[in-house]
Amino acid sequence: MPSVDVVNRVDLQALDNAANNVKREVATRFDFRNVKTEITLDKQANSIHIRTGDEMKIKAVQEMLMGQCIKLKIDPKCLEFKEIEATSQGAAKTNVAIKEGIPKETCQKMVKLIKSLKLKVQPAIQDEQLRLTGKKIDDLQAIMNRLKEEDYGIPLQFINMKNN
Repeated sequence: MPSVDVVNRVDLQALDNAANNVKREVATRFDFRNVKTEITLDKQANSIHIRTGDEMKIKAVQEMLMGQCIKLKIDPKCLEFKEIEATSQGAAKTNVAIKEGIPKETCQKMVKLIKSLKLKVQPAIQDEQLRLTGKKIDDLQAIMNRLKEEDYGIPLQFINMKNN
């Protein structure tokens, strides 16, 4: 029986490249001259730390990061920008959480949507992903298209398409 996995994965190497490109761009921009700016990707904590002169510059760095993500084919929905905080040295800092995996509530919404379509497909929640199994590959593709139309606030990828 054909099956496919619905997941939310982020290519951390591409995200690291995006962060490095933003660092290079900041180094060449006139409005960041004489302003100490740090952008670090923490792969273990799945977050990016940004520290720079003030709130306006933080927002500029966030926009550059989103632009680089789009260029490198990373969906910017996977980035969750936290609130901007002031530091003791008069600068500003923020964290950007990297969202991976599909939360349980979102999986349940997807299962509800799939069952409402009345197609012969069995959804199964497995940790932070969803496995779809059906008799026809066309049914799976119809559900994949329907899930792409919905906005769950996270990017979705469809992997391990098997036609047994």
